[in-house]
Amino acid sequence: MPWPPPVTMAVFPFSPRNFSSSHTSRTALLKTIYLRTIHLQAIYRRSGGTTGKMAQRYVRSVGAYLPLLRLDRKAASGAFGWSGLAMPRSGRRSVAAWDEDALTMAVEAGRTALAGHHADSVVFASTSAPFRERLQANLLCEALGLPRDVSVSDVAGSRRCGVSALRQALLNGGGDALVAAGERRATMPGSAFQLTWGDGAAAALIGDDGCARLLGSACINVDFVDVYVSDERPLPYASEERFVREEAIALAFVPAIEAACANAGVSAAEIALAVVHEPVGGVYKGLAAVAGLKAPNLCDDITAAAGDLGAAHALFGLALALERGKPGDRILVAGFGSGCDALVLEMTAPCDGSASAETSLREGAALTNITRFLSLAGSLDLDWGPRSELDQKTAASVLARHGRDMHGFIGGRDARGNVQFPKTLIPVSPLADGPEPLADVRLADLEASIVSVTADRLNFTPDPPFHFGLVQFDNGARVSMEFRDIEGATPQVGDRVRMRFRVKSIDRKRGFRTYFWKAAPLERPKLEEG
Repeated sequence: MPWPPPVTMAVFPFSPRNFSSSHTSRTALLKTIYLRTIHLQAIYRRSGGTTGKMAQRYVRSVGAYLPLLRLDRKAASGAFGWSGLAMPRSGRRSVAAWDEDALTMAVEAGRTALAGHHADSVVFASTSAPFRERLQANLLCEALGLPRDVSVSDVAGSRRCGVSALRQALLNGGGDALVAAGERRATMPGSAFQLTWGDGAAAALIGDDGCARLLGSACINVDFVDVYVSDERPLPYASEERFVREEAIALAFVPAIEAACANAGVSAAEIALAVVHEPVGGVYKGLAAVAGLKAPNLCDDITAAAGDLGAAHALFGLALALERGKPGDRILVAGFGSGCDALVLEMTAPCDGSASAETSLREGAALTNITRFLSLAGSLDLDWGPRSELDQKTAASVLARHGRDMHGFIGGRDARGNVQFPKTLIPVSPLADGPEPLADVRLADLEASIVSVTADRLNFTPDPPFHFGLVQFDNGARVSMEFRDIEGATPQVGDRVRMRFRVKSIDRKRGFRTYFWKAAPLERPKLEEG
């Protein structure tokens, strides 16, 4: 089927002669699509087209991550009930801890996708990255233990930047490429975004073989402002929902998806699983009616259980599709934001890391305290008193010397086999007789046992109590660490823990933050149904 398709009755169920001055909303939408597609055809012919050619590139593995806490939307909207503001009441919203941001969550998703694999290039995608002038993909590589000669880049500017990076990795050769997306977006208190958006991350590793093959793709770029954030307005401002719903379908989704299907040589009805990132609710229903899609949209499940994950949403949905799908299934992935990138994939085998999506949706801890949520989200600035006023400045020289070992959690092994962290010029072993070089030992991917633990409400932490103590790795290394993801009872001596990449400190005076690893329980609790 050629692109652009001819504007005929086969493409649109109503012809122009059927439109009347008293047409219904659906008829108006179809008329808009008809007229916009004629316009896009002209653009396509002038530009030479933007559809992607089929490439023998595959998704090799995926990873998905959600923070532990889940806000109950019903409880939250009830707290705002006095205001009369319209807020969603069903489902949950994932809530990042104070020491989680877009980068730390992308690291966790990337760890899952990279398990047993290697990457030659890394792309970090986010619209809420913590730094404007600092290459965060570089930090991502250090946290994942990748070498310094890996090609890295950051992408931003639109919620579809994750899918755009995924499409480019699938279309372009050059080794294995990791695309990791994370979001922790700020919102206005009381806005619908505060409950509909969620925090989380997802990643995909692309290579020359794997579990899902690219059949075809397309890209439609439109300066369509459904929501924006700017220097002058750092919190999101949204356009009217009905306008967004109708115009997004006509301007972006239909042209991109029909072109991707044509490029792949499949019909919309052959799609088994859809991963379509909706800007507002109801878009997929209208899109499916127009484009002939019969598949369920897995993004609905993510939105209900965790919220809209921004740049990570479609990548998370892809991981979910590869977990629920079977070989031979055709999967549609569509990312939206200032246009649409659409991909059609064929699942060829079970996918490494795909179980992390289902597990992330199923596990977590309920959060019902609205003031705690507002504090964690940065919407409520509490007065923590003098104990919170310590200077958190980090010298650039310290990061230059020790940053790689901190971000990668790299200890050292001496000539006698003793492992320690941090490294020192003279090993800490009593048998050491002078300076000696230490071999690198990565501790980030190893489990450890708790030797001691304290729950402290005197030391400052933005989310008390402050849990800290000593852990011992199976290789003998002992490290003093913070404990995170603890809801309820304090863990016990002897309990097993895993390492999580987190924000170590935030220097609010200078707007800087540092990263390190913290210990967390091996298992997360199961969320109750509801």
